Amino acid sequence: MTLITTPPWLGLPTHRNWLNDQINRLIDFLQGARLEAGGFGYLLEDGTSDPIRPRELYLNGRMTHVAALAYMRGIPGAGPLVDHGVAALTNDFHDKVNGGWYSALEPAGCPIPGRKAAYDHSFVLLAGASAAEAGRPGGRELFDAAAEVFLKHFWDEEAGMSRESFAADFTDMDSYRGANSNMHWVEACLAAGDASGDAAWYDRALSMADRLINRAAREHNWFLPEHFDSDWKPQPDYNTDDRAHPFRPFGSTVGHWLEWSRLLVHIEASLTAPPAWLREAATALFNHAITFGWAVDGHDGFVYTTDFEGVVVTEVRMHWSLCEGIAAAALLGAVTGDALYEHWYRKLWDHAARYFVEPQRGTWKHQLAGDLTEAGSVWPGRPDTYHVLNALLLPQLPAAPGAATALARGLA
Repeated sequence: MTLITTPPWLGLPTHRNWLNDQINRLIDFLQGARLEAGGFGYLLEDGTSDPIRPRELYLNGRMTHVAALAYMRGIPGAGPLVDHGVAALTNDFHDKVNGGWYSALEPAGCPIPGRKAAYDHSFVLLAGASAAEAGRPGGRELFDAAAEVFLKHFWDEEAGMSRESFAADFTDMDSYRGANSNMHWVEACLAAGDASGDAAWYDRALSMADRLINRAAREHNWFLPEHFDSDWKPQPDYNTDDRAHPFRPFGSTVGHWLEWSRLLVHIEASLTAPPAWLREAATALFNHAITFGWAVDGHDGFVYTTDFEGVVVTEVRMHWSLCEGIAAAALLGAVTGDALYEHWYRKLWDHAARYFVEPQRGTWKHQLAGDLTEAGSVWPGRPDTYHVLNALLLPQLPAAPGAATALARGLA
């Protein structure tokens, strides 16, 4: 049965104009994160930076990446934002003694003692690749430095995966292994392959996806395990006492099924001879999300997490899950031609517009409770522009190359 009888939304200039207007508003909102002391702060609901909260590495990497994409779209004021982010990553956050980057800085700028984390570092590589493609000063040097740190410390060639974290001097390697950090390394590796022209980066992305999706997720009926030991054995009971942890929640994370669905499409499009399982798994994960994640508790929206039988664990709705669902639906629709994905693309945007989008400011509510009222237990404020830009921009771009390279080549 054909679900859509009118032209695809992405074929309509009015829809693209709406998306682009929201991108412009989002970048205006991002300006409020810029700190005179260096880097970007944590954005609050009113568009100002929290003066008390630390400056976090992963958010600075994300915001620099977003600013680079905005610059390449010709948005005035975005170029200085890229330079501001590159300067902070090159100077303020960079550990000049041990290498790598500090995960957070105090408001005054002093490093906060902590571990060197894969998750945080993945966004430095992404930011460097995007700034390099944008041709901004220092972008290529940041990319080269981040690539060196990844290959020297985080990349485990034997496992074909990333290690998780280290002490500040890159000793005391963590025995934990995480799907989340590897997922973001996949995105960063694809960007690195585009920026460098070295196809080995695409092979690394495929290796991480193969272990986590083609093996672990498939073996668990597409309920992706998030937590592993040092031998990459799933740890299904991890964080059972902290089930709503913002980065390591118990169970399986619905939004990650959607994010992986999108990333598998990007990997497939980046390889000269992609394995068939990539398309199969991309569609399976998306279908799994709409079956076990959408409105399963009686309210519309994607729940946050389930157990490995599909029982809801945490019913809050995260904006980033919806953003990734929108991008995945658009890309799957483009590569398969199946009207099912156009149906879900429209359905998800309608849901976003009604409950999440603040259209005048271009930002989104970050978290809703199960009854679709705003909540802030995991994501207070409005700090994330990265996932919102994915929903607005990626549907307008090809599946490969990645966003920065596609914009640099005029492929929008």
